Amino acid sequence: MSASASFFGIGGDSWKEEVLLHDGSKIIAERSQAYGGNHEIGQTPPIKEQEITFTVPSTGKTLTFKSEFSEDIGRANFDLLALDILNGTPYIIASPNLCLAYNKWGRPNPPYIIFKNDGTGWKRIPLQELPAEFKAFNLVIETKGNLETIKANSIVSAELVKQLNGELRQPEYRTILRAPAAIEESRCLNLVPREGGGWETPGGFRSIKSITIPPRPNAEKKN
Repeated sequence: MSASASFFGIGGDSWKEEVLLHDGSKIIAERSQAYGGNHEIGQTPPIKEQEITFTVPSTGKTLTFKSEFSEDIGRANFDLLALDILNGTPYIIASPNLCLAYNKWGRPNPPYIIFKNDGTGWKRIPLQELPAEFKAFNLVIETKGNLETIKANSIVSAELVKQLNGELRQPEYRTILRAPAAIEESRCLNLVPREGGGWETPGGFRSIKSITIPPRPNAEKKN
């Protein structure tokens, strides 16, 4: 067990980001994130919620995708990786937000959660249904660790997005993987929800409330 701070919300940030789509066109997305949730005493709070809002060029329809706070993991469910559009249909690629979320969302390998908006809302789809045309991550992945740079720009350009993401070294953040990555199975302990709250290894061997994994480069340590 690890001591943790309360679930207080502590401010937030918002910015505009230029998104380079797979066909070479660009759109402007508005992103925001709020802070709070479960964190170690003495550490800054994690991202509690995260949103991205954009307009689909072919339809003029404005959509919002939200990574919401989840009490069972103590923070937002997802980190946003990419937004792309094919034939007027938008897709979001996200990754589970650390190990508890990774277990909650079925230990996906590669570690992506894919959403498609078919006009009736955002629905999760398997990786196999993600268009093959999508190959690159086009959203700033490490937002909290790059806030100083992000806030210094009225619009975070697609070139700057590529530069910031280029600092990440994990293969799953370098390009969109289409086959399982061996590293994922050893990075996070296999856990299942425990009756009454919290998490445990299968069979109830060990009760766990938080897990630490190696942080991304240039990011502060998160649990």
